[in-house]
Parts: sequence; C-alpha cells; structure tokens
Amino acid sequence: MNAVDLFAGCGGLSLGIIRAGVNVSSAYDNWLPAVTCYQTNFNHPIISFDLTDVSAAVLEIGRWMPDMIMGGPPCQDFSHAGLRSEGSKAKLTQSFARIVASVRPTWFLMENVDRIQKSESMAEARLIFKEAGYGLSEHVLNASYCGVPQRRKRFFCIGRLDQQDGFMGSTIAARLSSTAMTLRDYLGDALGVDYYYRHPRNYSRRAVFSIDEPAATIRGVNRPIPKGYHGHPGDAVALGAGLRPLTTAERALVQTFPPKFQWIGSKTDIEQIVGNAVPPKLAEFVGNAIMSFEAQLAASEVNKVYA
Repeated sequence: MNAVDLFAGCGGLSLGIIRAGVNVSSAYDNWLPAVTCYQTNFNHPIISFDLTDVSAAVLEIGRWMPDMIMGGPPCQDFSHAGLRSEGSKAKLTQSFARIVASVRPTWFLMENVDRIQKSESMAEARLIFKEAGYGLSEHVLNASYCGVPQRRKRFFCIGRLDQQDGFMGSTIAARLSSTAMTLRDYLGDALGVDYYYRHPRNYSRRAVFSIDEPAATIRGVNRPIPKGYHGHPGDAVALGAGLRPLTTAERALVQTFPPKFQWIGSKTDIEQIVGNAVPPKLAEFVGNAIMSFEAQLAASEVNKVYA
C-alpha cells in the first residue's frame, strides 16, 4: 500500500504507518521548522506546499497515485487548549476532505483532537467524504490503550471506498489493550525519576505526576516549576527537592519517538513540534488495524473465487 502524508509535521504519523507496513512515498507541510525536521529523519521527500490551494494540491498529490491519503489538519481551532472556536485553520479539515474526494484513493486516514467530532467543519467534511463514496469509521482513541504511555485522546476518521460506516469497529476494538500503559511500563526506569512536574493550564489542576500512571497529554509548551505553584491536592507527591519537568528529549520519548530521532530547530519550535505530533505508536496501532482489515478483505475475495 502506498500513502502520502498531508500536514505531516515532523512525521509521527508517517513513522507509525511505515512501521505498520505501509510505504509512504511523499509528505506535505508548509511550516519550515517541521519540514526541516521531517527531511532530516526520512528518505522520501517532504514538499513545502500550501494545502489550502485544493486544485493545485490535487494535481500535485495525484501524481503519486496513492492508495491512501492520510494527515492531521492543524487542530488549534478545535483544541481543548485553544479558544474552541472554528477559525481559518478549521477550514483545512475541509481542504483535506476535498483533496481526498478528488484524488479518490482507496483509503484515507484523518487524525485530529477529539473535539472535532462535533464541529461544523467535520460535519461538512463528512458530506464530502460520503458523496465521494467512502464508508466512514470514526473512533476516539485513548493512546494509553494503544501502546502509548500517555492519556492522549485523539479522533481518527478512517475511510475506505465502498464500505459501510463503522466498518473498522470490531477490528480496532479487538486490538485495544485492557489496561492503560504507564510511563514505567514503556520506559522502565530510564527517566531516572519516579515523579515529575507537568505545567497545568491553570492552578486548579494537578501538576505532579507519577511514572506509574500514563502521562497527561504532551503539549507544545514545556515550562519549569513557577514560584506561583504551591501544590494541588491531586498531585502524586508534594513539591520537594529533585522534582522537575521532563526534558524535551524525554517528552519526545513519551510521544514514542525513538531515541535516534533527530530534532532540528530552536527549543521553542522543537517543543511545539513534539507536542503537535501524532505519537508514532498510536499511528502504528491504527495502521496495523487498517492493514489487518485490508488483509481480511483480500482473503474474502480469494474465498469467493474458490467457493
């Protein structure tokens, strides 16, 4: 199966899908720091491209003749951390849908924050996908049940031509872990700490976590412990000597990037790149489910021939 990755960022989705056995032939993004990071870590090309120009994008992407178009349109306008209004970036969801509908690969995979599921932009995208002949299977996945030591909830809309809506339901459900993965499960004692600080969005929330639980969602900012934070009843341990936030490299490991992955750019850019990325292990989980479903379809067709 051959795929292209839109709004690719540093390549978390690409890396996981490749691990699932899909060939990624090209990627697209127009934020230079992310493009540079992607170029450093993959052999196939990433092309700086404005995907709001749907007509030009269809011509460009169509030349790869992909079996799958995948991507995560920028999610700031839907994010829990943002203003929760549907602004210009929300329209990129529709751009993605129009590109898919025009190129018409067999599969598409769209990833975003869970809030997008009830948005106007997603409602419009669904209509575009359905008119193009896709069955839609929509899933909000908690990454800690998909091989990632993080309570990151992400929305996946998986589409395949000529399928019924919800067609991936049983395949995905069968692969979910029965228990949430903790940081210790995934990294052992590699962090060298049992507790760490993760800056809250406001001081009504806890900020100190144990490695014996899944991490909270890795965000695009990473701050030291401020003087204004005096603890929270929900903290895993009281503030004390040795307590620290995770480093950028450690946060990338929590996102399930391999240690050898190279991070290029300013510290601010890298923090944002890491926080915005799809965890590769989550992408691999979804990719494996897709490949399993495709194998089942192929086996079914063979059985029909010999029946």
